[in-house]
Amino acid sequence: MLRRLYKWSGRIFALAVMAILCYQLWLFAQVWYRVDHDPSSSAFMQARLEEMQKTDPDAKIAHEWVPYRRISSNLKRALIAAEDAKFLDHEGFDWEGIQKAYEKDVRKGKIVAGGSTISQQLSKNLFLSGSRSPWRKAQESIITLMIEHMMSKQRIFELYLNSIEWGDGVFGAEAAARHYYGTDAAHLSASQAARLASMVPNPRYYDKHRNSGGLARKTEIILGRMNSAQIP
Repeated sequence: MLRRLYKWSGRIFALAVMAILCYQLWLFAQVWYRVDHDPSSSAFMQARLEEMQKTDPDAKIAHEWVPYRRISSNLKRALIAAEDAKFLDHEGFDWEGIQKAYEKDVRKGKIVAGGSTISQQLSKNLFLSGSRSPWRKAQESIITLMIEHMMSKQRIFELYLNSIEWGDGVFGAEAAARHYYGTDAAHLSASQAARLASMVPNPRYYDKHRNSGGLARKTEIILGRMNSAQIP
C-alpha cells in the first residue's frame, strides 16, 4: 500500500512539473511573439474590462496603440524619472530599489512601497492577473528575465507606454493624452507628461481627484528630475 502511494505521489509530482514547464514554454512563446507583434490588449486590460462590465455591461476600454516614435519624449523622460531611473542600466531588477522599498515597508508595518521596475510592471500587466500571490510574483520574475533577454529596452518601453493604466478604463499613452488633455501622445508638454507620470501609482483615484495637492507636488518633483532621465 505504501509503495503504491509513493508510486502515485511520484507520478503526480512528475505531472505537476511537466505542467509547470509547459506553462513556461507557452509564456516564452508569448514573449517571443511580442518582440515584433503589437498587442491590442493585455491581461490587465481584460481583467479590468470584466470588472467594469459587472456594473455596466456596455463598458469599454479606451486604448489605442501608437508606435514609440509617436510618443512625446517628455512623457518618456517623465516615466523614467518617476518609475525607474535605472531602467537603461539594470537587467530587469533594481536591487537597491527593492531593498529600500522593503525597509520602508518594515518601518510602516505594511506594504507602502513597491520597488518594481518598468520591466516587472510590464511583465505583470501584459501577461498576468492582478493577484498578489507568491506564485504570481515568482512568475512575474521569470517573465521579466525573458523580456529583458529577448527584447530591446526600447521595445520594452514601447510596450509599457502602450499598456499603462491611466484612469478608469483608460490605458496607454494615446488614450491618456486624449482623455486628460484632448491632444495626442506625440504633443504632450513637459508639465502634462510629468502630471501623467505622477498618476501612474494610483490612476483611478487621480482620474477622479485631478486637483489633488499630492498630485501637484509629485508633478513638480518629476518635472525637476526629467532633464536627467535617460531614455532608450
